[in-house]
Amino acid sequence: MRIDVITIFPDYLAPLGLSLVGKAREQGMLDMRVHDLRDFTHDRHRTVDDEPYGGGPGMVMRPEPWGEALDAVLTEHADPLLVIPTPSGGPFTQSLATAWAARPGMVIACGRYEGIDARVADHYAAQAEVVPVCLGDYVLAGGEVAALAIVEAVTRLLPGVVGNEASIADDSFAPGSMEGLVEGPVYTRPPEWRGHAVPDVLLSGDHGRIAAWRREQAERRTRDMRPDLLEG
Repeated sequence: MRIDVITIFPDYLAPLGLSLVGKAREQGMLDMRVHDLRDFTHDRHRTVDDEPYGGGPGMVMRPEPWGEALDAVLTEHADPLLVIPTPSGGPFTQSLATAWAARPGMVIACGRYEGIDARVADHYAAQAEVVPVCLGDYVLAGGEVAALAIVEAVTRLLPGVVGNEASIADDSFAPGSMEGLVEGPVYTRPPEWRGHAVPDVLLSGDHGRIAAWRREQAERRTRDMRPDLLEG
C-alpha cells in the first residue's frame, strides 16, 4: 500500500518510522511518502496561507500550493483517495480504516490554521474520492496528529503487519463477535498483583466460559464508557 501525506511540518510525521508502521515500511508492505507543501510555492517566503474572504480571525490555506501538490501526488494513484482531516468531517472509524486498508493507496492532506480553501476539496472530487474526517469532537492545531492516527490504524490492518492477525479480530469496534463493542479488560502474569487477582474464569481453561465472560465484560464496558454505541 502507498500512503502520501502532505504537510507544512514533515518532521511531525517522523514517528511513522517507528513500531509497526516503521516495520511495515522496512519490509516493503507500506510505501510511505511525506511531502512538504511549501515545496510547491513560488515566492521567497514560501507562503501557504492568506486572510479569509468575508473577514474573521485566523488564516486560510491558499489553493494554489495545494493544487500543485495534489496534481503531482494524486496522479500517481490508480484509485485515488484523498483524506482531509478536519473538525467538520465525518468520524474516523474502524470500519473506515478496514475499508481503506483494502485499497492500493491514499493521500492525506494536513490542513492548518482555519483550514484549506474549500475549493480544493470541490475541485478534486471530480477525480478522486474525497473524504473529510474527524478524530473526535475537539479541535487540533493541524491535521498531522490525525494523519498519524489514520496511518497507524490503517497500516496495522494490512496483511502481515501484526504478528498474530487473530488479535485484530478482538479489537474494539472490530467486525465479528464483538462488533459494535469496545474491548473488555485484559490480564497477564502474575495471577495476583498488589492484592488484585486475575478473574478466576480466565484461569479455568474453559474456553466457552472465557468467551462468554469476555463478551459480558465488553458489553458492560461499552454501556459504561460508550453508551452511544448501543443506541438503537
